[in-house]
Amino acid sequence: RLANAVTPLWRLPYQEQLQVKYENQRKILQTLASRLEELGIDAQKPGGLCCPLQPVVPSPIINGYRNKSTFSVNRGPDGNPKTVGLYVGTGRERNIVCVKANHVQNIPSKHKQVAQCYEEFICRSPLDSCILFHEGGHWRELVVRTTSCGHTMAIVTFHPQELGQEALATQKALLKEFFTCGPGAVCALTSLYFQESTMTRCSHEQSPYQLLHGAPHIFEKLLGLKFRISPDAFFQVNTAGAEVLYQAVGELCQATGDSVLLDICCGTGTIGLSLAHRVSKVIGVEVVEKAIEDAEWNATFNGISNCEFHTGKAEAVLPQLLASWEDARPLVAVVNPSRAGLHYRVVRAIRNCRSIRRLLYISCKPEGEAMRNFLELCCPPDPQKKLAGEPFAPVLAIPFDMFPHTVHCELVLLFTR
Repeated sequence: RLANAVTPLWRLPYQEQLQVKYENQRKILQTLASRLEELGIDAQKPGGLCCPLQPVVPSPIINGYRNKSTFSVNRGPDGNPKTVGLYVGTGRERNIVCVKANHVQNIPSKHKQVAQCYEEFICRSPLDSCILFHEGGHWRELVVRTTSCGHTMAIVTFHPQELGQEALATQKALLKEFFTCGPGAVCALTSLYFQESTMTRCSHEQSPYQLLHGAPHIFEKLLGLKFRISPDAFFQVNTAGAEVLYQAVGELCQATGDSVLLDICCGTGTIGLSLAHRVSKVIGVEVVEKAIEDAEWNATFNGISNCEFHTGKAEAVLPQLLASWEDARPLVAVVNPSRAGLHYRVVRAIRNCRSIRRLLYISCKPEGEAMRNFLELCCPPDPQKKLAGEPFAPVLAIPFDMFPHTVHCELVLLFTR
């Protein structure tokens, strides 16, 4: 059941998986063509698509490709409330159970090893796991991040409830001892972080990540560059797949030496920095402060001096940035938002900036909120919505299989005007 929930295509030979994904993306582009037709835009291309669709680009690594895994703590099939794994079931059905992920194909063995050791640690602990906040308990989820450089970061989330500072210090010391001198030492952690959180999700600003052991960052190599990664910084989950994706993005941008590359939702700066040698300047925008610190460090470490990075929500930063844009150089935009897509103000700023003639939209869920963005980019000018700029048109779609065994892939849509 867990394999079917997390990796629903795991039984299919890989070529068949790619075909399933191709058909899914084809349906999405047909939907987009239909929605554009409703707006009075002649978008029907051969096959009812809004633009040509290339075959799915395969992942260089098919098994154990994830560089980040998030494990929950909850009741297992045997009733053990300190099971560390992934969820099966739904809250609506009230049949949620936490199952160990030892057999899941997309998770590397190192992540499974750290999860097993964390379970052993919390099972030894006199403190309960925190299943429902209001019912008490402390031990919560575990995030494991690894890199091709051999680095491993573990982040333990802990609900403090009513514990005082002395009791908290004791738990942190026990956790550190377990992973440095005890059975957990086998994991050879590069970094061990601890976060006290009274919320489902907590940013570093809301509750700082506390380094209990090792180095504050782990490092990854990508396209000949070295990248520093903080606990909450975004990095594509499939490193080998990201290299293929970013190389293609570089070619699709058609950015020349006098171009400026606008990297929206830039994370640790991977896309912009990997393309910096092709353009005159890179401007990155990212909401996670620590990710921007990483991006700036990455630029300096790699000797890249033509990048500037802005911290803040894209909807706050970008309109200001583009409203006063008077640079005569060609401006190419790359956007790589979360599943929530781009805020309307970001789309409006892009539409209304005449200098942007070429836009690459990288989406991990094009059938979701991204679809709304596609329509906003392509619809006729609308004074009521303050969309004054000339509309974009989709001209090419390329899916990249960043998530083998799952139904998901990363769709790159090229828009021009």
